[in-house]
Amino acid sequence: MRRCAWPLPRLAARAGLVLRHGGAPPPRPAAAAAALRPASASSAAGGGGSRAPDTSLFVPVPLRPADGAPGEDVGAELTRPLDKGEVLKNLNKFYKRKEIQRLGAENGLDARLFHQAFISFRKYIMESSSVSADLHIILNDICCDAGHVDDLFPFFLRHAKQIFPMLDCMDDLRKISDLRLPPNWYPEARAIQRKIIFHAGPTNSGKTFHAIQRFLSAKSGVYCGPLKLLAHEIFQKSNDANVPCDLVTGEERVYANEDARQATHIACTIEMCSTNTPYEVAVIDEIQMIRDPARGWAWTRALLGLCAEEIHVCGEAAAIELVTELMYTTGEEVEVRNYERLTPLTVLDYALESLDNLQPGDCIVCFSKNDIYSVSRQIEARGLECAVIYGSLPPGTKLEQAKKFNDPDDPCKILVATDAIGMGLNLCIKRIIFNSIIKPNINEKGEKEIDLITTSQALQISGRAGRYGSSFKRGEVTTMHRDDLPQLKEILSEPVRPVKAAGLHPTAEQIEMFAYHLPDATLSNLIDIFVSLSQVDGLYFVCNIDDFKFLADMIQHIPLNLRSRYVFCTAPLNRKEPFVCTTLLKFARQFSRNEPLTFDWLCRHTKWPLAPPKNIKELVHLEAVHDVFDLYLWLSYRFMDMFPDAVLVRDIQKKLDNIIQIGVCNITRLIRASQSGAVPGAAVAVSEEFPLSRTKRDTRVMSDLQGAKSTVQLPTAVEAPEERRAKSLKAYRSAARREDLKTHGRGSLADRLLREGLLTQEMLRQLESEWQVQHRNGRYGPSSKRDDQNSSKEMGKKKK
Repeated sequence: MRRCAWPLPRLAARAGLVLRHGGAPPPRPAAAAAALRPASASSAAGGGGSRAPDTSLFVPVPLRPADGAPGEDVGAELTRPLDKGEVLKNLNKFYKRKEIQRLGAENGLDARLFHQAFISFRKYIMESSSVSADLHIILNDICCDAGHVDDLFPFFLRHAKQIFPMLDCMDDLRKISDLRLPPNWYPEARAIQRKIIFHAGPTNSGKTFHAIQRFLSAKSGVYCGPLKLLAHEIFQKSNDANVPCDLVTGEERVYANEDARQATHIACTIEMCSTNTPYEVAVIDEIQMIRDPARGWAWTRALLGLCAEEIHVCGEAAAIELVTELMYTTGEEVEVRNYERLTPLTVLDYALESLDNLQPGDCIVCFSKNDIYSVSRQIEARGLECAVIYGSLPPGTKLEQAKKFNDPDDPCKILVATDAIGMGLNLCIKRIIFNSIIKPNINEKGEKEIDLITTSQALQISGRAGRYGSSFKRGEVTTMHRDDLPQLKEILSEPVRPVKAAGLHPTAEQIEMFAYHLPDATLSNLIDIFVSLSQVDGLYFVCNIDDFKFLADMIQHIPLNLRSRYVFCTAPLNRKEPFVCTTLLKFARQFSRNEPLTFDWLCRHTKWPLAPPKNIKELVHLEAVHDVFDLYLWLSYRFMDMFPDAVLVRDIQKKLDNIIQIGVCNITRLIRASQSGAVPGAAVAVSEEFPLSRTKRDTRVMSDLQGAKSTVQLPTAVEAPEERRAKSLKAYRSAARREDLKTHGRGSLADRLLREGLLTQEMLRQLESEWQVQHRNGRYGPSSKRDDQNSSKEMGKKKK
């Protein structure tokens, strides 16, 4: 045990943007420059430490040309009608003036904004039937050589601020988006002296157990976990120990007391914790997720904002330094309690290599649903039963599959799962077998990438083997393929990367203040500008807002007030599921009409009641319907009057969970039905041999990788683990590209398509027969005939 209080020389001074508004038109260019130049030329670029905004996010507000009634052009009456040709020439001269461009930059108009503002300004003048009298007089003077084009700058700047209103309130926007002092957002927590206790240790070390024991012995407490399953587990344990505890998740409220009176203890998902309710003890589980690019903000909020006398933080030791530094900014010390793993964990020296070598208690970890389906079918083809767990399954189905696997009297002794088993489920696993150590990811552009699993991920999954208190006193880890084992050993031997920053997310209140200044901006654009202007201390980062923006753009055309729009955009859904996204759109449209979304409406939309699935496609659809019910329940706790039938929806959701369980228990039959129901000649989506048999290409790639690693000369300085991993992955990818080039160079396109499952032998034979028929009939295009004739001539010349 040790106490930490490390100094933190941070918190840079704030700096604002200084802007002056253009006043009356100055008589001369020199005076114009003097009057309009800001106090600090660097202020527009975020001087004094503030970051220059990303002006590509500034969307101009449309400004219609002025259409005055005939005879109402005061400027023409005072001078004369404008010659639009002369006006256009002088406007273009104005645009090219370096002095004008410099003045624009000093007032917040970079090259992009300056160009957009000028195009709009020129269009406004040229298309308006009349302009204001003062602008008309200045334009007339310039055309008559009685004025200078620089005299237009005040009018140009005024127009620029009309179409880019953010230029006029940049100081306010910077202050609103200043995220450098998050501890100050929680005055109730700052008003008390909290005791922070960090329980650090690997998976299966008892760290959370000790924190929960203190939670149960306290007069009041709150448990904050990353998953509904974990919150439900603590809810059950607490009530079983005669400590009344309520369950609070985004979709559900379960009271321990029959009269719905709030209990002294609460188990909740971390997003749902209250920062206003005082507690004696709070437990924050899996604190390392504070670095999660999507959900990290919830851990930051809980750590800084919970009003508890004692806060017990559980997680990887990699987060100790960050938590200590964060608590230094609040004036609170951190007591660290380290734990060791309770049972031994061994990395085997041999790979599984064949499913014939499976043993009771084995868990095969895959990183894609296709691998899950394929491996489970091959296991059952060998006469073995297996349980299946993956992320998109409902919590009830996951628990049933875990119960089936853990039951010593059940014939199911094998588990096939994704990394969803990394937390939230207590499983009696003897051996973890990685089907692959490469995990597919979707990058920001929506493109599929492959990446090696991190040390943290590998340890989290491997640690599920040999759980303390189970029938297996030790855990074992290996891989399916021999080539992956050395790489897995290297990954597991590396230290876990320290958690360096905590996530933040703009609140509804901050976005509302932004909208007050920028009333014409869309919610997606408001978020973009907020993030662009935001300033964060080195201890923090702004979480990924892509999902939020996706939903904001999707429902932008629906008339909603800003707070309701914000709530809809924070709904927890997977944007890769079209049915769920479409349903959210329908929810929002019905909500905007002020029409309650009733149970009957939902049943019609989802076509409830639903039958057990007959194939994999139907199973996936049932999972999506379950997510729709989750979405309804989530919204029902935020708009109770508009989503009134939460109780009825929860009842049918439980029934749907049972239907999905039937499908998962018969998943092998569903796979067979999916394959037998495929269109003749179509490629089969799930290949039986994919997870086990490496193609020649894969073997060559891994050989190239090993060769690349062996020939690289190690530098004198020790490389960081992430650098080594990046180099290994780079070598893997480059080897794959080289092999692809070789394959393409040999012209084996058909072989490659066959290998990748995009072409079948039957399709290939059909293509060959069609080609022969076309060849006999001479059915080529003109260019093809010419190419054939030229080729024949060249061949003839060569023969001669």
